[in-house]
Amino acid sequence: MSDDNIIHFNPWRDFNDAPPLPDPFAVEPDASQIARFIDVVFGYSEGLIPVRGFVDKGQGKDGRPHNIWIEADARAPEKLATFAGWAAREGAAVYVIPGTVAETGQARAADVMQMQSLVVDLDSGDIPAKLDHLVHHLGRPTLIIESGGRTLEGVTKLHVWWQLTEPAEGADLAMLCQLRGEIALKVGGDTHFRSAHQPIRVPGTVYHKGGLTRLVQIREATGMEVDLPEMAERVADMPPMPGVGMGTAEPRQKPAIDDVLVTPVHEGGTDDWSRFEGASAAIGYFLRLVHEGRMSMDEGWTAICGYNAAMLRPSWPLDRLKRETNRLWELHIKRHGPPLLRLDSAITAPADLPTFSLGALLDDTSPMPEDIIGPRVLTPGGLLVLGGAPKVGKSDFLISWLVHMAAGVPFLGFTPPRPLRVFYLQAEIQYHYLRERMQQIALPVTVIAAARDTFIATPKLRLLLDAKGVARVAEAIRAAFPDAPPDIIVIDPIRNLFDGGPDGGGENENAAMMFFLKDRVESLREAINPEAGVILAHHTRKATRQQVKDDPFLALSGASALRGFYTTGLLMHLPDEDSTVRRLEIELRNGPALLGKLIDKVKGEWVELNPMNERLVRKEAGAKLDAERLRKGDVILTILHEEAAAGRLYTTTQFGEAFENKAGLGSKYTIRDRIGVLTTKGQIKFLRDGRPFGMAVVRSRFGYLVVEDMRFGTETQIDPDTGEVLGEGQPVLPSHYKCASTGACLQVENPAIWVHPEGLDD
Repeated sequence: MSDDNIIHFNPWRDFNDAPPLPDPFAVEPDASQIARFIDVVFGYSEGLIPVRGFVDKGQGKDGRPHNIWIEADARAPEKLATFAGWAAREGAAVYVIPGTVAETGQARAADVMQMQSLVVDLDSGDIPAKLDHLVHHLGRPTLIIESGGRTLEGVTKLHVWWQLTEPAEGADLAMLCQLRGEIALKVGGDTHFRSAHQPIRVPGTVYHKGGLTRLVQIREATGMEVDLPEMAERVADMPPMPGVGMGTAEPRQKPAIDDVLVTPVHEGGTDDWSRFEGASAAIGYFLRLVHEGRMSMDEGWTAICGYNAAMLRPSWPLDRLKRETNRLWELHIKRHGPPLLRLDSAITAPADLPTFSLGALLDDTSPMPEDIIGPRVLTPGGLLVLGGAPKVGKSDFLISWLVHMAAGVPFLGFTPPRPLRVFYLQAEIQYHYLRERMQQIALPVTVIAAARDTFIATPKLRLLLDAKGVARVAEAIRAAFPDAPPDIIVIDPIRNLFDGGPDGGGENENAAMMFFLKDRVESLREAINPEAGVILAHHTRKATRQQVKDDPFLALSGASALRGFYTTGLLMHLPDEDSTVRRLEIELRNGPALLGKLIDKVKGEWVELNPMNERLVRKEAGAKLDAERLRKGDVILTILHEEAAAGRLYTTTQFGEAFENKAGLGSKYTIRDRIGVLTTKGQIKFLRDGRPFGMAVVRSRFGYLVVEDMRFGTETQIDPDTGEVLGEGQPVLPSHYKCASTGACLQVENPAIWVHPEGLDD
């Protein structure tokens, strides 16, 4: 791809403004399917989505490719739907590279930063049998898409997608592409998808090949997600289909372990076996020795790390190596039962446990320890867990909160006793993107100045919080705060640093979670400052809004032991998908209950909203009714203007009877109620004496209805003294108004000045 054939899509390039002729048989793009596809393929990713538009063959048309790059954010479905509309009119197909890149113009395999889905293209042979084979061995896919094409036998071609639980990048991205190629070989799919930059059609767009138009459409959507290591295991265990692709070749022999342990293996599949195959074989070998008691767990892990450093070129990151080791250990235990672990040292006797009598507790009236963050949100030695779904704004909120605490400034009702020393250990955002985020967050200048030296953050780290990781982090914290230890230690997120211990458990296991909290998090705190508060950022599992409403903290991902361990839980979620307002649920163990908070970003800053203004039930229906009431009010004001220009004035009763069931205003009683509201808000006032306009003097409680800038008739008005043209129609000025407090009819002080009651303009 060169700069010559990169054209940035702009709908204003099309100068043909003749209205298109309607085609009753035209196939239109489906924005809802496009949005569903974007969520599955890019919903967790960051960066730019490369989009390509090609004129489909067989239409007798010729055209250059159109390429655009759109941000993988909430507006991506809308932008892609706009592009799809243009493409449908031009006879062009819409493709995306199913991964994100960093900059506009990038579209090579080496440019792809993240991918969050695995795809296989079934475009030939017995496609239903291939699909059954995939489902049987790999599980139900997230999406099954009819790509628009047909085989020679008339069978619909399919794209089959599995969504990952998190984006793959770096070494994981290379493994994902390898899996795409291996799946294609085993079922006879399109092997071009071994390359990260292979484009694919977007569902909800129009297929035009051969002059036939069809909608590329989603046949099935399950919402299923899968971990990449788990999918790698399934793919490795899946046999090739007989007579298809690699299934016709000789069965591949697994390499001997003696060869694996002494043979370097390189990236890119240039050797007899891949790095993944070599690492899996070596890890499995050493874990078997640990399981049989011939090695201790520490010795086994040291041997695995040694193989990784010596034989994998380049070596795997330690976090990936640890995840694969944990996965294979769990699998080995399932197949072979509990391990016979060898103990390297005797278990030390526990220290004496502190105990207190009832009398001692009642007699101790010493002052309570000072909160690290009040009121009782984070106490000395306490543990706070902040949970939230991806992209709900959790990290942005956490950074703003921590900077305020480091400056000693209250934030959304959370109060520090003084400027706090904060160490932010984060494992998600790389350095350049971290500094960009810090610079984009709107913070008061005084807060930034006060927190410049007391808030310390790390860039994205590639380590596990195991024994060595705890030692490294402790050393970094001491170097960052040489004079005094930090008040708050933050770990963001748990998932990227999790160590399940010698049993290799995952974060969904209670034993592994307790090991991480007690032997890793607590050990780190004890090594730095036993009185420090710890904040853990954590993801949530997929749950319905009703489930989150019923018990918010059940949505926290992973083992339930986490909820029983923390002293404070905060959970951020979006109660309404059509609103940016987040709800912050609060659960305290060391203090009285705190009500949840409604928070949002206004002009870049987090603010707390008044919950009294929040509608609690039937929000969508209520919003529609609100809009309808506003519409009726606007219609009434407009009609009064127009009727006065036509030479007609009305009392409330006359107006209701004259315009009943007109302009969607409803009955005369409904109209009277709306007018009553408008008069209380000062948008309608009254005129008692209608004689200047050929009308009678009204003896009723109020009078003729008058609105601001109302003019009677259309005759041009000229000032007799100056000759100035004053406008069309005679001004209609009010003589009385309705008191907003008492409802009484009071006389207007100055008819020429229209006064609105304070606070009731809306």
